[in-house]
Amino acid sequence: MKTTEIAIVELPKEALTEDHFTAREVDLPAPGPGQVLLRTVLISIDAAARAWMQGATYRAPVNAGDAMPCYALSEVIESNAPDLAPGDLVVGETVWAGHAVQPTAGLQKVPAVQPLTHLMSVYGIAGKTAFHGLIHVGRPVAGETVLVSAAAGAVGCYVGQIAKAMGCRVVGIAGGPEKCAYVTEELGFDACVDYRDPGMFKALRKACPDGVDIYFDNVGGPVLEAALFVMNERGRVVCCGAVSQYDTGAATGPRNLPGMVVVKRLRMEGFIVMDFAREEATAQRALEHWVGTGQIKVIEDVLEGLETAPAALIGLLAGENRGKRMVRVGPDPAA
Repeated sequence: MKTTEIAIVELPKEALTEDHFTAREVDLPAPGPGQVLLRTVLISIDAAARAWMQGATYRAPVNAGDAMPCYALSEVIESNAPDLAPGDLVVGETVWAGHAVQPTAGLQKVPAVQPLTHLMSVYGIAGKTAFHGLIHVGRPVAGETVLVSAAAGAVGCYVGQIAKAMGCRVVGIAGGPEKCAYVTEELGFDACVDYRDPGMFKALRKACPDGVDIYFDNVGGPVLEAALFVMNERGRVVCCGAVSQYDTGAATGPRNLPGMVVVKRLRMEGFIVMDFAREEATAQRALEHWVGTGQIKVIEDVLEGLETAPAALIGLLAGENRGKRMVRVGPDPAA
């Protein structure tokens, strides 16, 4: 059979544009032993995809000519493996395409939660990244102050809500007064600082009069630099992402490393969500509880059609989204 996929034409040297992508029709082979034919339902749009274009990270780099890799929710259409059957829903790495043939290794069967978008957001990589990063790396204690950058984004919106549910004071950092108002009024953060405001550092000190115990960093760069100044001694910095550095040829700072880490005896630790795969059931149980009690609002940003994926990623890097951004490629199996 044939399918449409979106590939990288040329690796970007500066900002990513839609010209860096092309749609092409490709032939798919029949599934071989241990493989399945998948129909893509939802594609996760993640800032890390831009970092993959810069070289090897925790995964192999993306090269010119490659179909764009992604994490997705898919339906099994045809199976040549004993552990999956047609009709099963799976999540795992695939590519920007309508269909794909994949080995079952790395695919995880998931229940048909309604709406299925929740498997990409609060019960997917976004929610579980927020949970594991905050709980296992940040180790919050009730009464502490938690600072979160990209607070209206896919991960940040859940970090703040989880921290509030655990009895912490939560301050967000977001871009523009509208997003800041959304973070406080809709998501329940105690305060939010606009990183685009020239007086951002003074506003940050005012919003955190008792300093910061945990900083959950999604952006890196100048915002991380400012956050280090307001950290309390023996504070914890959770390094989740550096979106401010991915789509530019002029990546900067922070300039106060390692000085601030030494002077304040800070702990900075990076992680990826797969580090905590053995804690999957714990995260799922906790997230379901907080969603059920209303302590977590599920925030999603769904675009329609495979062809929107390049613009969706570019917009994400520019901060267009609120909550988890994803692309619906095909209808829900139950539709």
